[in-house]
Amino acid sequence: MEGEDARLVAEATLLDPVVHKQPRRFYAAMRKLDPVHYDAALDMYLVSRWEDIQTVQRDPLTFSVNKGYHTQQAKGFAEEFQQILREKGGGYFPDAIMSDPPYHTRVRKLMESAFTAHRVKDLEPRIEAVVDGLLAELADKGSMDAVTDFAQPLTIRIICEQLGLDGSIKDRIARWSTAVTAQIGRMQDREEMLGHAAQICDLQQYLIAKMREREADPREDMISDIVHARDGEGEGSVLTFEEAVSLIRALLIAGNETTATALSNLVLILATEPDVAEMLRASADDDRLMNRFVEELLRIEPPVRGLSRMTTKEVELGGRVLPEGAHLLLLYASANDEPEIFPEPRRFDMERKNIMKHVSFGGGVHKCVGLALARMEIKVAARLLVRKFADVRLAIAEEDIAYLPTVATRSMESLPVTFTLRD
Repeated sequence: MEGEDARLVAEATLLDPVVHKQPRRFYAAMRKLDPVHYDAALDMYLVSRWEDIQTVQRDPLTFSVNKGYHTQQAKGFAEEFQQILREKGGGYFPDAIMSDPPYHTRVRKLMESAFTAHRVKDLEPRIEAVVDGLLAELADKGSMDAVTDFAQPLTIRIICEQLGLDGSIKDRIARWSTAVTAQIGRMQDREEMLGHAAQICDLQQYLIAKMREREADPREDMISDIVHARDGEGEGSVLTFEEAVSLIRALLIAGNETTATALSNLVLILATEPDVAEMLRASADDDRLMNRFVEELLRIEPPVRGLSRMTTKEVELGGRVLPEGAHLLLLYASANDEPEIFPEPRRFDMERKNIMKHVSFGGGVHKCVGLALARMEIKVAARLLVRKFADVRLAIAEEDIAYLPTVATRSMESLPVTFTLRD
């Protein structure tokens, strides 16, 4: 077995469609034999162990998000991609939140104004209403695509409501999300890049128009919160227009894409693990258990496979000396599957003593800013799903599930399921 693991580590790459779809054996082999493994096809070091990921996240200056993320973006086509956005998309707006301290500290503080306490606290009834309405639309059909009929429409409706956007643009948002995610996915060719760039131009032009409206006429929505965010007085107390575009784009796309993936994973778990589905139904009225269910779902099937960093100096990590400029991919999915941290990691266990140690939201100064909203969406959706639908089953073989071509997430293209209604 060790010989097979050694061969797998030596020969495999995340770009291989087979490894990309079923990566856990590759992860386990890396953790055991080469925890900071150089993937030559990706030209990245894959950081597979929980403790090494913690080390990286505790030191945002040595392990730069800014350099890691922006070196990853549109890899191989960056110059052409950026020029297209400047000419046709209103400008090229680097993701301000994907930056390093001290700049990141200022941007993060201003961005958090869009997630004020009253907004999150008052959100649960609205999310319940949205989920309830969507499930009512699906109820009589007896089947659905959990990705395109449930997860994506649900997250799009909620984020549109929060941002103050018209939900009728749902089809455009789905295309925009695919296009933006592909820029850090490392699996697009030039023709695909050109199509994705056109979609991002459409996205930016749409958002810029909405932002100009909110500049003149603020409303009770997140776009207005971002456009008019202020922290103190003087230079740097407000966001530049370029920063605001990038943050609103991130709110619309990044949170929407990852939460939709989490909701798709929720349905996959219900369809393939009936014991978990029954356990969830029995726990639906217990808020503590529902919260723990959400955390275990995020651990066992993290929406984000991994995000990138770049070293700013020579540094040792996981027993390997990395040069300055080494490009890393932090494999959250591997860390969450580490048996030394999470015993029997493939067992869904809502009573894990260390259930909050998963890294699905990242960590350190870059911990996901929208985690409270994501947790609430998943919890409400899970509770209402098991109350209304029974006998959720896959309509295809599990091995036939197709995944989007990106190393950043492990997102299903489609998930056909059948179900019955509860009495």
